[in-house]
Amino acid sequence: MYDLKIRGGQLIDGTGAKPYQADIAIKNGVIVEIGDCTGEAIKTVDASGAIVTPGFVDVHTHYDGQISWDEELMPSVNHGVTTAVLGNCGVGFAPCRSEDRDKLIRLMEGVEDIPGTALHEGIQWNWESFPEYMDAIDALPHTIDFAVLVPHDPVRVYAMGDRAVYDEPANEQDVARMRNIVREALEAGAVGFSTGRSDLHKSVDGEWTPASEAGKAELAGIAAAFQGLEHGVLQAVNDFDMVRPQDNFDYEFELMEAYFRNSGGRPGSMSLMQRDFAPDDWQKIIDRVEKLNAEGMNIRLQVAPRAIGVFLGLECTFHPVMAFPSYIAIKDKPLSERVAIMRDPEFKKRMLSETPVKLAGPGSPIPEITDLLIEAYESLAEKHFKLERNGVVDYEQGSDTSVAGMARADGVSVWDKSYDLLLENDGKSLLYFPVYNYTEMNYDNVYTMLKHPAALPGLSDGGAHVGTICDASFPTYLLSHWTRDRIRQGGDGIDLSRAIQMLTSEGADYLGMSDRGRLQVGLKADINVIDYDDLKLGVPEMVQDLPAGGQRLLQPVSGYRATFVSGEQVIDRDQLTTARPGRLVRASS
Repeated sequence: MYDLKIRGGQLIDGTGAKPYQADIAIKNGVIVEIGDCTGEAIKTVDASGAIVTPGFVDVHTHYDGQISWDEELMPSVNHGVTTAVLGNCGVGFAPCRSEDRDKLIRLMEGVEDIPGTALHEGIQWNWESFPEYMDAIDALPHTIDFAVLVPHDPVRVYAMGDRAVYDEPANEQDVARMRNIVREALEAGAVGFSTGRSDLHKSVDGEWTPASEAGKAELAGIAAAFQGLEHGVLQAVNDFDMVRPQDNFDYEFELMEAYFRNSGGRPGSMSLMQRDFAPDDWQKIIDRVEKLNAEGMNIRLQVAPRAIGVFLGLECTFHPVMAFPSYIAIKDKPLSERVAIMRDPEFKKRMLSETPVKLAGPGSPIPEITDLLIEAYESLAEKHFKLERNGVVDYEQGSDTSVAGMARADGVSVWDKSYDLLLENDGKSLLYFPVYNYTEMNYDNVYTMLKHPAALPGLSDGGAHVGTICDASFPTYLLSHWTRDRIRQGGDGIDLSRAIQMLTSEGADYLGMSDRGRLQVGLKADINVIDYDDLKLGVPEMVQDLPAGGQRLLQPVSGYRATFVSGEQVIDRDQLTTARPGRLVRASS
């Protein structure tokens, strides 16, 4: 007697092999048979007409605070993810002394755009050390499995106190203390360590992140915590041209190289994207990583399947008219009141006659790039779009359908057009701005990144930037756009079996999780049943379901007939069930 039988589906097993039809039988959370599966089952799921895949592994999320209060882990669970990795980019909430809690919240709020009020009310704080944090989050039931990286920022604050954020280099004792903290966490089952060096990452007070202060000796010294272990990965996000004068591409890459080299041969990954103001850096990153891997290292490139973009709207963190003095005067009013005021033609005329003010600067959490983007808005409006076009969500559009294109067609300015678009749907309208990965106004370079042998799907930031993105939908987009829609439109695409392999076994293998990522007898029954032909995304919607009334963007999705974690169904026809089989995944040597 099986616990569960999935019958009649096309299996795409995560190895890259061609699809084949077979049944799957599950007992005690494990796949026990693949084939005819003639035995009886307590529960049978009809997968006819659907593809059956391993559950997806998302190597880059930020549920570090949310996981201590939230059982559901939406939106990742809605997009086929059955294992999520927390603690990326060097930000997180452990280790942490009680006096540093507010400091880490303000850091997470600034870096990852998660409301501080929600974090203050929601986080349970029943830990101090990193092993205690792991025990605490494992005690709460969750929909999906999760693993944790040790984040650099809280480690640095724990080891150095206030000196961690005052542009002071770590001394030998500081580095030794950080290395010991990381080693303790790795031995308790953390799957790795992360650091962040982005010129966009600042606290809500406008301060640089602690990790951005680290030099070569600190990064290499912490990486030494991995030496002698047979598990653990190193993650880094780096812009490679940070705004401080001493930093440049070669300087930053030398830091990354020292970081990866001193880990005793453990795998690592870094982010890869194309940015307009450094359009060739992504190719330089690939070249340098290829040289390291040719020496026997194992460095992967975390790649997004679409632009690293943001949604702009009156409910969102950013929008085009946010820097006009007249808007600033009403920005704290409820949405309905703002919309009513903005619909007054005289208010509109007065506001658009003004000059936008600077929003960034000392003490401001708003990154300098925001001011630059507003200054250049008349040209950047060529890259602002209404996401839904002809009833279909379309992330890859040209300038003719952009805000600038619509303004030209209507004979008005881009400011005038943006203003009116923001007021649509009672002020809930969203504009999409592909900030990175869209320099050439198409995804040809993204295709090159995705096809690279070192590519690893990542950067979804599930749980983060909740007022600007919903990129936890990346797995759905990789499947629907790259293996289906783009090919039908005559563009380059990715084979479906290869895309499933990237989303499943490649992430699991990178993390050293040998019990998942493939449809194979003896492995964990983390499984998706997907109506592939009908798989589609909707336009993101702002909802207020975080603690203290905090809001976030969620993206509607259809096509997930069923998702199972350890053989228990957590998604039934796109809807969450009451099952909570998810547990902390502890790595071990």
